[in-house]
Amino acid sequence: MKLNRTHLAIALLTLSAGTVSAADLDVKSPWVRGTVAGQKATGAFMELSSPAGTTIVGASSSVAGVTEIHEMKMDGGVMKMRAIPRLDVAAGKPVSLAPGGYHVMLMDLKQQLKKGDIVPLTLQVESKDKKVESVEIKAEVRDLTTAAPATAAHGKH
Repeated sequence: MKLNRTHLAIALLTLSAGTVSAADLDVKSPWVRGTVAGQKATGAFMELSSPAGTTIVGASSSVAGVTEIHEMKMDGGVMKMRAIPRLDVAAGKPVSLAPGGYHVMLMDLKQQLKKGDIVPLTLQVESKDKKVESVEIKAEVRDLTTAAPATAAHGKH
């Protein structure tokens, strides 16, 4: 029985760390930074790409009361973060959602997020013909101290 649970856990982690493709959007390596007890916000990170170009127009998650797409950038020597209504993913040009840049902000968390948990995320994606579709993602929670993976280290900072 233990062997079967191990195989199931590996399969679930493989799915959560893999690639999701839907609504002309490819999502790679989604993850969420873990939290400590009582913490009310954290970020979700991933790599986005689109063969024809698309726009992220919203996000949601059952673990948070509020979910928004955010950007962080330097402004006059001060790092500032703000919600953005749209995030364009140009055709053939990957967009990195990484610490210090674009990310999905999960606020009013309903529970502590611990390493190994799986967080459901939904991105609302608008195509060029203005049709909005949902892309379901399962993101693994990583350790609270996790920095950007090597592939995302060159995101917008």
